Amino acid sequence: MNMKRKAISNRHEKIVSLIRTNGFMTVDEMARFFNVTPQTIRRDINFLDQEGYVSRYHGGAGLSLSTENVAYRTRKELLRDEKNKIADITASLIPDRSSLFINIGTTTELVANALVNHNRLRVITNNLNVAAIMAQNDSCEVIVAGGIVRNRDNGITGESAIKFIRQFKVDIGIIGISGIDMDGTLLDFDFREVHVARAIMNNSRKVFLVTDHSKFGRNAMVKLGSLEEIDTIITDKKPPPSIMEIISNHDINLAIDNK
Repeated sequence: MNMKRKAISNRHEKIVSLIRTNGFMTVDEMARFFNVTPQTIRRDINFLDQEGYVSRYHGGAGLSLSTENVAYRTRKELLRDEKNKIADITASLIPDRSSLFINIGTTTELVANALVNHNRLRVITNNLNVAAIMAQNDSCEVIVAGGIVRNRDNGITGESAIKFIRQFKVDIGIIGISGIDMDGTLLDFDFREVHVARAIMNNSRKVFLVTDHSKFGRNAMVKLGSLEEIDTIITDKKPPPSIMEIISNHDINLAIDNK
């Protein structure tokens, strides 16, 4: 229980943000920044390293490797308030009677929560958690892709899911992402998941990317596509200048919570 509370602490989120900004931070630098003991920072780093969010090195911590994502239960809690704001904005942009793809991800699951009171939606998903949420609304039709179910997050991947999704053409595809390179490349960790997300993008009239600010500049190994292919980005903070330039040059809609 204590580890779960540590995973969602403000200090942990700020540590990750600092390391992403600076590339590497020493234990002493972080101890001074947070006005805590080096021992406290070492415990924080050890936990964040175990969860895959940063990499622990002698004397400090650096960016996590691009080969492994953060554990699902940790991702569910990290930046949850920000993700809820993103979900609310996304729901406000989707009219009743829309047809939707909703893919795998903790943010997309919160979008489903925000959509649960919409009327007459038709939702196609490869996420069993999304399906369970949307099925609470009797007026919505929920269609679930077949394929391999991942135990860690109830996501569905595999060739069967891809073939199933290719049968449809929907109004809006709602996708999450693990990382966005500063050149606008969309990145993820699982090539099977990327293939399904690619099919969603290809078969949606409009593509909505829902992502919190921590994904800008985050490393991941598998290329999904480019920001240029996105119609609307919904996030919680203004993206970095290089990303803003791409958004401007390609007339991408940007929705941010201004409260």
